[in-house]
Amino acid sequence: MARSKARWASAAVALTVAVGLAGCGGSGGAGEGDDDVTLRVSTFGTFGYDAAYRQFEKDHPGVTVVESAEGDLGKYGTQLTQRIAAGNGAGDVVAIEEGQIVGFLQAPDKFVNFQDHGSQDRQDQWLDWKYAQATTGDGKTTIGLGTDVGGLAMCYRRDLFEKAGLPTDREEVAALWPTWEDYVATGKTFQEGIGDDDTAFLDAATNTYNSILMQGADETYFDRDGELVIESNPAVKDAWDTAVGISEAGLSARLKAFSNEWNAGFKNGAFATIACPAWMTGYIKDQAGEANAGNWDIATVPGGAGSWGGSFLAVPAQGDHQEMAIELAEYLSGPDGQLSAFEEVGNLPSNPALYERPELESATNPYFNDAPIGQLFVAGAEALDPVYLGAKNQPVRDAVENAMRSVEGGQREPAAGWKQAVKAAEQAAR
Repeated sequence: MARSKARWASAAVALTVAVGLAGCGGSGGAGEGDDDVTLRVSTFGTFGYDAAYRQFEKDHPGVTVVESAEGDLGKYGTQLTQRIAAGNGAGDVVAIEEGQIVGFLQAPDKFVNFQDHGSQDRQDQWLDWKYAQATTGDGKTTIGLGTDVGGLAMCYRRDLFEKAGLPTDREEVAALWPTWEDYVATGKTFQEGIGDDDTAFLDAATNTYNSILMQGADETYFDRDGELVIESNPAVKDAWDTAVGISEAGLSARLKAFSNEWNAGFKNGAFATIACPAWMTGYIKDQAGEANAGNWDIATVPGGAGSWGGSFLAVPAQGDHQEMAIELAEYLSGPDGQLSAFEEVGNLPSNPALYERPELESATNPYFNDAPIGQLFVAGAEALDPVYLGAKNQPVRDAVENAMRSVEGGQREPAAGWKQAVKAAEQAAR
């Protein structure tokens, strides 16, 4: 869950209280003693594991799985980092977003090494690069098992497109924006046709910026030597300039992701498009509500493919119920768990063998006007190349986004905003 991944995220629950209890489950457990076991899973957003949890409990009498979720990915990452460093307070199983996994790989001894439990023999359960992302450079330790990948599409409001005089058929919509420049041009046409100052073409320049950046190169803010390359990597400035142009054209609703205002915007029609990884479909449905069923649809993203988000499950070494936690992580990240999550909330599996399963290949989403989500997102996933994200990717990303919001909100001119982005990135990278 990028969820959440955010991943962006869905259904923000009070992690501060719930995870504070994490690691404080029963004193023994099924298969570990005479008492029952409570396994606590810490995630950001909605991973779609409700049915999988119940199945695991059924298969393991005496085990109860309790999930705590946080809606703010940055807050979640900070809390998890603190609890891992402190040696207590983390969940028995914890989710780690793709942008944070490199940071946690700096302290592999803080986590269970899944290679000690046969993960090397099951590597074909994950895309090659997905497994490698959670493995140390020497290849000896794997701290996380892949859950989903963030194959990218574009979600849009059919009713608002119709009101603006634009086509609504998903193939015709996709033809409007083969490139991001075409997307901006379509946005200008939309704003001219909608006749409503309360409705913008897209939710936020920052979200579009991140989507463009993840398409633009094989690395973003850091190179593989850990050096900050925000100024020397042209993909960063190119994405910045395109996103700022979107803002200057008046196409953005200027809503911060996962804020209350952003959540409300899905329901009240504050924006007509949003860059949309597979996991976002569940979030949109939750926030937009049943009243908007059929109003949303999905088309291909400008550029044809991309990635936004994707996560791993890890087992902290501090946990009291490691063996059972390992079983749970293996199940949730295995074929049955990944497919269950896809069926529940649309999270796209990182297991390539599932891409040919009819349950996924022919899947449609009734909420999104029966969009063929299997075809849309699998095609994007198969075209994905891994993008390197440095150990301090998340704080640098937050700093750059804050600078962009200052431009979007009119507090800084674009040139001053870029200078602030570079300065803040340098500080965050220390």
